Amino acid sequence: MPRWTIKEITEAVNGKMISATGDESITGVSFDTRLLKKGDLFIPLTAERNGHEFIQSAIDKGAAAALWSDNLTSAPADFPLIKVTDTEKAFQDFARYYLKKVGPKVVGVTGSNGKTTTKDMVAAVASARYRTHKTEGNFNNHLGMPHTILRMPADTEVLILEMGMSESGEIHLLSNMAEPDVAIITMIGESHIEFLGSREAISQAKLEIVDGMKGGTLIYPVDEPLLREKVKGGYVQDTVKRILTFGHSEEADIYAVKTEPEVRHTLFATNAMPNTECRLPIPGIYNVQNALSAILAGEVLGVTQEEAFEQLENFQLTKNRLEWKEGINGTTILNDAYNASPSSMKAVLNYFQNIDLPGRRIIVLGDVLELGDQSREMHESLSEAVHPDKIDLLVLFGKEMKLLDNKLKPKMAESRLVHFSGEKAELTDFLRTRLKEDDTILVKSSLSTGLLEVVSELSLD
Repeated sequence: MPRWTIKEITEAVNGKMISATGDESITGVSFDTRLLKKGDLFIPLTAERNGHEFIQSAIDKGAAAALWSDNLTSAPADFPLIKVTDTEKAFQDFARYYLKKVGPKVVGVTGSNGKTTTKDMVAAVASARYRTHKTEGNFNNHLGMPHTILRMPADTEVLILEMGMSESGEIHLLSNMAEPDVAIITMIGESHIEFLGSREAISQAKLEIVDGMKGGTLIYPVDEPLLREKVKGGYVQDTVKRILTFGHSEEADIYAVKTEPEVRHTLFATNAMPNTECRLPIPGIYNVQNALSAILAGEVLGVTQEEAFEQLENFQLTKNRLEWKEGINGTTILNDAYNASPSSMKAVLNYFQNIDLPGRRIIVLGDVLELGDQSREMHESLSEAVHPDKIDLLVLFGKEMKLLDNKLKPKMAESRLVHFSGEKAELTDFLRTRLKEDDTILVKSSLSTGLLEVVSELSLD
């Protein structure tokens, strides 16, 4: 468990102690009083609400001290504070200080899809030789990253940080905070195209991951022309010492020479070890690409491919990503309702429609969000990945999915294609009455559609 004194934190953030001796012990940080633990430093952020308003709640829950940027006239009396100009910046400065103090190798992971899976895979591979710490859940933004860093055990040797974004400049901030030794870009897709306008702009934003590097290694998919052109054009030459690639073609440093899908696993072999198979504990051929990038990261860290295979065969995927669950009425649910883009939805559809299942194949798709004025085109394009002869029931949910519904109506019988746009309860009730023993249900959508609630209602656990 990390441990600091108020004096140490004050110096790290260039603040001023108020009502403190400097020797008070801090054992954690929290910017949410609902999650605050005794001994934490409370970080009152000023966003939709002024976090300083929750100081009494923080004190009642056992906070040992707090950062403070409001007027001191509103500060609690006789409670240790660190006065700063900006609590968010101080939070990030504290994280930078602690990261330098611990001094682990840092692996940064970004991309339109596959960030979390790749992060989990890299953590597994690195743990073959090192004490590792990784981003928890979706703590991958300007607040989540410092939270992850400050929860890092003091003996951490490799830190794996997922870097998310919604607009240009965010990855730049995260990279400069983390200064990664290894940077991985998983792929360039359509996520956040509403805010960035094009895949070209997305690729530029993702390449910001190298901005904080001081040498180190960039790992990227060689099959992605937008990235390849920028890298070969010298975009990274001032910050990156080494470049490694993965992909589908022999042009890559590492590529799969064999892939074999199974219902709950995926087999593959690489050009480096063509006679040795790795059996990933998750489905989907597309996850082989994530594994290849993790193997390359392991190589940089000194982990052999044999060791990487052993770790990958037993790695744990973050909850709600391709998660198999036992469902009601003797059914099985494949839950992938945490995140979605058109490319990831097409990939999981391709996998799910081509595996052997004991009973009926049912697919539930929710809206893909943040597509802006390209939403119509991209939702309609999903029809290319739907094979009516391989689906027993396709259930669509949300306003945007009506576009796909209209596209598929000429191809699918009315009894096998259903669209809902109202309350999730109506969708849940419909499925409850139709699910039978041995049915397998795929649920895929963007998080904000709320289909995780439907998964919860239909699951036994």
